Amino acid sequence: MRRVVVLCSVLLAAPALAQDMGGLERAANGFYATYAGLPHQGGIPDAAARARYAPLLSPRLNQLIAAAAAAQSRFQKANRNSPPLIEGDLFSSLFEGFTSYRLGPCSGDAKQGQCSVNLTYQDKSAKPVTWTDQVLLVNTAQGWKVDDIAYKAGFAFGNTGLLSDTLKMTVAEAP
Repeated sequence: MRRVVVLCSVLLAAPALAQDMGGLERAANGFYATYAGLPHQGGIPDAAARARYAPLLSPRLNQLIAAAAAAQSRFQKANRNSPPLIEGDLFSSLFEGFTSYRLGPCSGDAKQGQCSVNLTYQDKSAKPVTWTDQVLLVNTAQGWKVDDIAYKAGFAFGNTGLLSDTLKMTVAEAP
């Protein structure tokens, strides 16, 4: 009898998990589609771009980006002729960013998940560059939201580690 109850519980939970994975994929695709529709200026997104990203990001990631933007502003005021604290693309491993994406496999549970993202940068003057990063998501009261990005490419001059660590370091470096 115990085996039947466990099996029934697993079978009943499977559709709910499938729905969660669908929401996870929709959230990841929504974020990357929004990125593709915005101008790529590198560094911390400006106020208009942050407003477009805000509904797609977790409260934690929104707060980190806002804190990094404030730190950047303080730094620029104190160091007028210095380059910004963050240059290049913030949301991918490659400095130039990406020109196309394809969502890979997603996994997780009802609270958190991750999706592989196959990214390509296509410049007319060179061969395409391809790599895979990982988008980390959390299920909030408002649904699935991007909570972090793991830079997985390992480029010599690209982003490494986590987006959240890059933002925390930016905040710590500013006056």
